[in-house]
Amino acid sequence: MNENENNNQEQEIDVNHLIKIRKEKLQELQEKGKDPFEITKYNVTHTSKQVRDNYEQLEQKDVTIAGRIIAKRIMGKASFCTIQDSEGKLQSYVSINDLGEESYKEFKTYDIGDIIGISGFVFKTKTEEISVHAKELVLLSKSLRPLPEKFHGLKDVDLRYRQRYVDLIVNPEVKETFILRSKIIKEVKKFLDNKGYLEVETPILNTIAGGAAARPFITHHNTLNLDMYLRIANELYLKRLIVGGFNKVYEMGRMFRNEGMDIKHNPEYTGMELYSAYNDYNDMMDLTEEMFKTVAQNVLGKTKIEYQDIEIDLGTKWKRMTMIEAIKQVTGVDFNNINTDEEAIKIATEKEIELEESKKTRGYIINSFFEEFVEETLVQPTFIYDYPIEVSPLTKKKPSDKRLTERFEIFIAGREYGNAYSELNDPIDQYERFLAQVKQREAGDEEANEMDEDFINALEYGMPPTGGLGIGIDRMVMLFTNSASIRDVLLFPTMKPLSEH
Repeated sequence: MNENENNNQEQEIDVNHLIKIRKEKLQELQEKGKDPFEITKYNVTHTSKQVRDNYEQLEQKDVTIAGRIIAKRIMGKASFCTIQDSEGKLQSYVSINDLGEESYKEFKTYDIGDIIGISGFVFKTKTEEISVHAKELVLLSKSLRPLPEKFHGLKDVDLRYRQRYVDLIVNPEVKETFILRSKIIKEVKKFLDNKGYLEVETPILNTIAGGAAARPFITHHNTLNLDMYLRIANELYLKRLIVGGFNKVYEMGRMFRNEGMDIKHNPEYTGMELYSAYNDYNDMMDLTEEMFKTVAQNVLGKTKIEYQDIEIDLGTKWKRMTMIEAIKQVTGVDFNNINTDEEAIKIATEKEIELEESKKTRGYIINSFFEEFVEETLVQPTFIYDYPIEVSPLTKKKPSDKRLTERFEIFIAGREYGNAYSELNDPIDQYERFLAQVKQREAGDEEANEMDEDFINALEYGMPPTGGLGIGIDRMVMLFTNSASIRDVLLFPTMKPLSEH
């Protein structure tokens, strides 16, 4: 047994011993008819923040607060404890003279982590700390497991994600990230609502995995005896609604992709897609830029933000470059002068770009060049547009160059935040694109689109020219909260199960 294993074993014995003591305290209370778990309600009148913010009005007035004990200082016949509720911390003065001998004795047995209710009047201590002078204490819930003393400093950061409930207790600043997340989501929806977009809901269980290039999760519907997919995107359903006569629609919700996990990817994530009839990808650029600026200003109060030690200026005019221009700027290679697959393969080989056999075309190579050499260099907000047709199966061709499409992606701090198109509304062209994707699947590409006959059917009824946009909400939250990993902005990220011992 190495030293770390020995330390872990000692800590486990320690914790088990403390749990045993706490259970004994609970049993003693239960035998006295004071089981905290039998309490069903407690009338709280104020939060800690309300007491602090309204001290002048509440001084010497009675309040009732509740929260978790996070500190105790026993000093004979008078003591102090600090509780933490949903809005912060507040100190309480507790004395034997106010509670009586029995209640004060019970208070002294309370543990860090116990949830209590306090009734008393508001005052300031000699050190000018706003506090509640307790007249009555009630144990509302017994904490049977001790809180870790240095949870934030643990080397095993996975523990914070696995036990988010403990993370939120011990590191209350983490809660601020998720409060901001909620505000960001509300502001995005408010922005779109004000622009006349209708929020809708589309199926999460699909019979065809479509709308994006991704490997799906497969499940089974017993009654229909049918394999189904958790959606990888909501695009094709939302465009059906445009066909049906809704001019502006959006949906925000969970998407599921059976892919790798890293600081940017979680198997389930929150995406937002919107579609607007009679608009194109230029309109989507304008909308995106305005959305990010508006949300940042309304949530953070500023448009200049810091992300991982880099100052990002969302408030400036966002840069717009074609993919080919961006590649030329970084590598010197100009794909406007490279017009055949053979020429593209030759330059890819020189630059040591690895290609799958089925992707040895000029379009795929352009995209590979961008991902390999350009993406990480895009620090300030940038729209990269005009993507090769091979990597854009749902996008309109660019009229001036049918090898390209009217598509853009948003890049900030070297990371992609969204994807947008002038949507393909030609059912014949769309059918041919799906066929090409089916061939990719048959060649072993598990992320290629499947044929969606019903979507083709919908397009045959006629879809107006339409602009579409998809935003990765988790990445947007990461940017606005200066979070390095997607796990920092998901309350309960996907985790590999711990091995059973």
